[in-house]
Amino acid sequence: MRRHRTRWWWASMVTLVLGCVSTAGLGVGSTAAASPGAAPTSSALDRALTAFVRNPDGPPGIAVVVQRGGHLELHRAGAANVDTGAPFRLGDSMRLASVAKAFSGATALALVSDGELSLGSTVGDLLPKLPRAWSPVTLRQLLQHTSGIPDFSQSTKFRQAVVASPLKPPPPRVLTTYAAPKLDFAPGTKYRYSNTDNVIAALMVQRATGKSYAAELQHLVLGPFGLSHTSLPRGVRLPAPFIHGYAVAPPAAPEDVTHVFAAGWAWASGGVVSTPRDANAFVRAYVRGQGLDRKTRAAQLTFIPGSSEPTGPGTNSAGLALFRYQTRCGTVYGHTGNTAGYTQFVAASRNGRSSTVVSINAQITPHGSPQAFTELRRIYALAVCAALQR
Repeated sequence: MRRHRTRWWWASMVTLVLGCVSTAGLGVGSTAAASPGAAPTSSALDRALTAFVRNPDGPPGIAVVVQRGGHLELHRAGAANVDTGAPFRLGDSMRLASVAKAFSGATALALVSDGELSLGSTVGDLLPKLPRAWSPVTLRQLLQHTSGIPDFSQSTKFRQAVVASPLKPPPPRVLTTYAAPKLDFAPGTKYRYSNTDNVIAALMVQRATGKSYAAELQHLVLGPFGLSHTSLPRGVRLPAPFIHGYAVAPPAAPEDVTHVFAAGWAWASGGVVSTPRDANAFVRAYVRGQGLDRKTRAAQLTFIPGSSEPTGPGTNSAGLALFRYQTRCGTVYGHTGNTAGYTQFVAASRNGRSSTVVSINAQITPHGSPQAFTELRRIYALAVCAALQR
């Protein structure tokens, strides 16, 4: 029965944006992971986390990293592992889901700054074997989701392929074949979030450099940003220790789906594995424009109406593999993501000095869990306020 339920769950929920806890096992509170004498943590945020994991539709656990300058706090509630009751920790591995798109953006923009790619580089120039209708689409349009290229993860063929072989993904280029060959609209005329965009951007990175995307990601982003516990695996395993991901469908107990699919099914659109600590370090560096020249940085921070998937806090606008979130406490920049067993939010102030990471070990979406998602967006806003407070 468990196996059958997992396959049904995948068939209905696969969107690789890349898609009740007892009080006895409930670990609630916050820890200061910085200098002694740190300021008290936000009680409003802690109360919201406690209520969230106690909601029948909520996740088994949640962690919120808040950093202001050199002071870092970890707020958490619930469990990273339902069986053991272990809490979330800064160094635990987890799937970043669509936050991986910010990594592909960082890699591509670093090459633009170095002159090896241009924001005007087209699919036809670099990847002529892809559908002819996609040829005029530029790297800029891919990174801002204005390409018009259909989302491969929404196709029936893709869903059937994942269910048939969840642990053995095809080569990255094959992912593009699940997208319809026609454009949904003329490039540059509309905003529409598409996982295909970031897969193609990574393929362009490979074509421009002659090296694998994973190698360029390591060379241009992971190494320079100091992310020693972040990787782009192809397979299903997460480095230990890791945060378990769960499917939540009350009244049934949470089902562990940590290893239900291989990361290669998402690749550059959602396959990155990281830790709360590394995710926080990444968003601080990426948002402050580390490694980018002035012209590329200006393009990165040129925004149009468009929301991340799932929607982030406040008013959302889309830049280049980066979203602007205008909240009641101020403006931050970052990305969200959701996939089997995980939901993520990373954001930082423009100078990168204030940041937050919200990590949940269940897939919480506005369609699957509307009430829980409303609560989650409130937590996102509280986390932003905690990060921006003076």
